[in-house]
Amino acid sequence: MQSKIVTEVVRLLLGAAILLACQTGGDWLARRLDWPLPGPVLGMAVLTVVLAIWGRTPQGLGKVATWLLKAMPLFFIPAGVGILLLSDTLRAAWLPITVAVLGSTLIALATTAIVMKHLARLLSRVKDPS
Repeated sequence: MQSKIVTEVVRLLLGAAILLACQTGGDWLARRLDWPLPGPVLGMAVLTVVLAIWGRTPQGLGKVATWLLKAMPLFFIPAGVGILLLSDTLRAAWLPITVAVLGSTLIALATTAIVMKHLARLLSRVKDPS
């Protein structure tokens, strides 16, 4: 019984260590290459590629990721506080902010649709090469 608990704790720690290593490595890579991309985003992209190549997600990493996703609403509290603190700025510049948010949302949706269309076409060719 105790060895199962120790094994589970080790898996969770390894999962958290993988996430931290990807964040730190991505940050280092972004600084080293002088890219305007945030390091944690680059690290998660690297993690995604590695997991896709490996073909599975380690148990500990999956559990840690699930816990973080369940706690996701807590990550929006700082943004909410920032909105409250900057309410005067938001009132003064509501039109450019609204246009930027709506425009970027539409661009993201259109880009996603185009990528999905091309991927669906590519996957149908792979499944049926005739």
